[in-house]
Amino acid sequence: VQLQACGGGLVQAGGSLRLSCQASGSSLSYDAMGWFRQAPGKEREFVARITWNGGLTNYADSVKGRFTISRDNAKTTVYLQMNSLKPEDTAVYYCAAPIFVAPNKGTYYGMAYWGKGTQVTVSS
Repeated sequence: VQLQACGGGLVQAGGSLRLSCQASGSSLSYDAMGWFRQAPGKEREFVARITWNGGLTNYADSVKGRFTISRDNAKTTVYLQMNSLKPEDTAVYYCAAPIFVAPNKGTYYGMAYWGKGTQVTVSS
């Protein structure tokens, strides 16, 4: 399985970007997929997740109301629409699959596949 992410770039605060992640090599249509990010000097953190049918989404508190995750299984692609971007959103964004959530813990695990990452830079 390969995950190819794209769509990053440089944007001013308040702007928008849309990330895409296309899976190839195997079917991930029945797996939850999503996004993590890693800022310089910080640990990788969860951003958003979507179940295989799009019926359930999870978001980090820091992006709720600003980011929207969606998927198109026919295109084996997951999207992350990022609006009202802030300088603190600056990071390398990675798509991952599958993503399981530990009940009652709010943690995520099981990510067997990772994309190479795409840089998002938000200027103030």
